[in-house]
Amino acid sequence: MNNLDRLYELLPTIYRVRDAEQGEPLRALLQVIAEQVNVVESDITQLYENWFIETCEDWVVPYLGDLIGYQPVIEAGLPSDSATEQDKQLNKVLIPRREIANTLRYRRRKGSLALLESLANDVADWPARAVEFYSLLAWTQHINYLRPNQGRTVDLRNGDALRRLNSPFDELAHSVDVRRINSSQTIGRYNLAAVGLFVWRLQAYSVSKTPACCVEDVAPHCYSFSVLGNDMPLYNRPVPESEATTIAGELNLPVPIDRRTFDDENITNPVYYGVGKSFVIWVQGWSKNNTLQIVPREQIISADLTDWRYSVPKDQLAVDPVLGRMVFCSKQLPKKVWVSYYYGFSAAIGGGEYARPLAQPEGSQIISVTGQDQLQEALKPWQAGQALEDQPLSAVIEIVDSGVYVLPINLVLGEKHYLQIRAASEKRPIIRLLDWQTDQPDSLSISGGKNSHFVLDGLLIAGRGVLVEGKLSSLTLRHSTLVPGWSLEPDCQPCRPAEPSLMVVNSQVCITIQHSIVGSIQISNDEVGTDPLRLRIDDSVVDATVWECEETECAAICSPSSSFAHASVSIVRSTLLGCVATHAITLAENSIFMGCVSVARRQIGCMRFCYVPPESRTPRRFMCQPDGVTTKLTGEAKIREQWRVRPQFNSTRYGTPTYCQLAQSCAVEITRGAEDESEMGVFHNLYQAQRLANLRTRLQQFTPAGADVGIILAS
Repeated sequence: MNNLDRLYELLPTIYRVRDAEQGEPLRALLQVIAEQVNVVESDITQLYENWFIETCEDWVVPYLGDLIGYQPVIEAGLPSDSATEQDKQLNKVLIPRREIANTLRYRRRKGSLALLESLANDVADWPARAVEFYSLLAWTQHINYLRPNQGRTVDLRNGDALRRLNSPFDELAHSVDVRRINSSQTIGRYNLAAVGLFVWRLQAYSVSKTPACCVEDVAPHCYSFSVLGNDMPLYNRPVPESEATTIAGELNLPVPIDRRTFDDENITNPVYYGVGKSFVIWVQGWSKNNTLQIVPREQIISADLTDWRYSVPKDQLAVDPVLGRMVFCSKQLPKKVWVSYYYGFSAAIGGGEYARPLAQPEGSQIISVTGQDQLQEALKPWQAGQALEDQPLSAVIEIVDSGVYVLPINLVLGEKHYLQIRAASEKRPIIRLLDWQTDQPDSLSISGGKNSHFVLDGLLIAGRGVLVEGKLSSLTLRHSTLVPGWSLEPDCQPCRPAEPSLMVVNSQVCITIQHSIVGSIQISNDEVGTDPLRLRIDDSVVDATVWECEETECAAICSPSSSFAHASVSIVRSTLLGCVATHAITLAENSIFMGCVSVARRQIGCMRFCYVPPESRTPRRFMCQPDGVTTKLTGEAKIREQWRVRPQFNSTRYGTPTYCQLAQSCAVEITRGAEDESEMGVFHNLYQAQRLANLRTRLQQFTPAGADVGIILAS
């Protein structure tokens, strides 16, 4: 209760009347006393809530764990006493609240198979499936104890079982594998003592009721679920198990949807297709539907659309969930196609339908829009050519749907003005920029007067880049995506690999990029008589798209007119795919630089706990790789170590589920090379190394004697 007049209101009316006649000195005194009463009362309330693991503060969690004999895992690292946000996040991983809440229940269930899945969810926050591999062994049959499901040869006509071969859902019998499943060298699976815990690190993220992309380069009746036109596997929307003792199946896990599985589902009661399920399709102007209606499940065919050559019958729709493609009958072209689906990715960065914090200056005018006409009308006061006096001093334009907006945007902010264009929480609108003008560029251009500020939050911008000019004071990109290469081909290759996503021309703007994915950054400023532009990149990816090709190597940060961008850069917990050429790097930590780094002022700043290519010219380095493994080596041994610790990724193409995810073969100097022994790069804050160490130790504690449990990364 924060009412400062709570004590004053208890006084009789006569005293309050007389106090008012004397200027209310008594009321002022009681307000001071009530303020302290509120503080004490709030503290007492919090002390009571700290008795329970569900409501206690984060700092209390280790103490409650100590009461029940909970011991932190030393291999994962020790909790920190620091109050920084990073240390708080790490402490939540090192001492999970849910694990402590369920520790006593774990002890009572020790030895059960379903307990292993619960441990993965509570300790590492990873969905999992536990498999006893002895049940998949081929047995020599005994005449008195026949088991017809084991020991037989593979039925080559059983396509569903063959599809699951060597997957977490395998049903076929295997010969004995004498290697141990928890071996540190080569891992085996099929043995009597082997129990495998398959864990999924990729999560399923939703895209709700957004237009599909017509692939006109192929045919007008061909569509892609992804609005960018690239192939994107559709993921299952996980459904919780009905009971804690149930072993997770395909419907309970974030797995890609297979063609055969989708084809075999019950059409009258589908598990993948429909509103609130894994994906759904709306069509207008097709099969006698004049309004936007859901396509019935019985009209959908599961097909392999790899080459788009599939003859679709009339009033039918072919869907390929593996590639995220659709094909209509060539004689029945739809007028409008909208989709909802789930895609896989490692973390909540870039534009996406996930919950994220929203912030704006106090007193800002918030304008909610839905539909292209409303957005165009809302942007009018800031469009080039409009009177600056008509602009609100501080405004937020919030897009409350996940639609596609196709319109030219050329914004001019007045002095001391603030404008934010953002998506509502759990929405992902897309701004698609086209070639509107023949004689001018069609980027999303922003300029402004002194002390003006502009923010893009939660958006995906494709088709062109962002151009910044003028005296704009600050530009902030939060949880946004500036598509590398402007747009994508079906195989996720960039359409315009040499084009930058962010261009700065003669502006001293201070740029901040947080939790975002952007293409290359070009800074074209006058170096004579001006201070370097300030650029800060946190928890983000800067992708130059063709950085792996030496002949056409693009730069992640550079200047188009000179060798060095006139910028002072700070990079924290980020991955840069491309070379960096800048005036200075004031700070770089826990980051991965996959291209050559060149700075003009080496005496400014430092780089710590980063991977930097050996040929780079940098400020002083501390605990960086490959320096740490090649200090005392020369010749071929040094070259071998440099290649060994070079980061390896599962994919470096934006649009794929494993984009910028470190491969399992990546050196431990990278996967645990950050300051807090987490991985370097954009996914540092997932703390996957700590989660894995925690889970491995807990499995040993709750596994029956004689059993070997191994963790298998399914994604």
